[in-house]
Amino acid sequence: MRSPDPVTQGAAYQRQLLDLLGRDDPAAVQEATLGRIDDVLKDAGEDLRRRPAPNEWSVVELLGHLVDAEMVASGRYRWTLSQDQPPLLGYDQDLWVNRLGHNDDDPKALLPVFAALRSANILLWRRSSAQARARVAIHAERGPESYDLMFRMLAGHDRFHLNQMRATLEQLRAP
Repeated sequence: MRSPDPVTQGAAYQRQLLDLLGRDDPAAVQEATLGRIDDVLKDAGEDLRRRPAPNEWSVVELLGHLVDAEMVASGRYRWTLSQDQPPLLGYDQDLWVNRLGHNDDDPKALLPVFAALRSANILLWRRSSAQARARVAIHAERGPESYDLMFRMLAGHDRFHLNQMRATLEQLRAP
């Protein structure tokens, strides 16, 4: 399951994530993610750390990536709300997954980190005004992005990687 490159195809990447969200409430989608992750982890069993191909991520690596993305989003949201058009660094998600050793991570250690960050981010969203949500930061790779856009993209990002987790398990279990 390939996504447009967020660096070289920024607009296509944004569109893909927003299309996955559709007209759904981004906070509701994000609130449901933890339960959906739990379901996939229960199903993964012995396949938790298996990669479907050498350069593709395992289920636990995908979970590690979701935690990384939530950490990065936390900072980006707060910079955007607190500063005037702050610069936002991009990051190489493959380097993070590999160099942080996510395939060796314990999901039981990752889940509480994700849950705490996600809860704080949803609370921040719910108490933000329309004016606050319109505040813009300058993403190093994609240019101007509002808090609203970032929050909606993250909901689509959840759906993309949950789908990828399920596809990974199907691929590993295919005859």
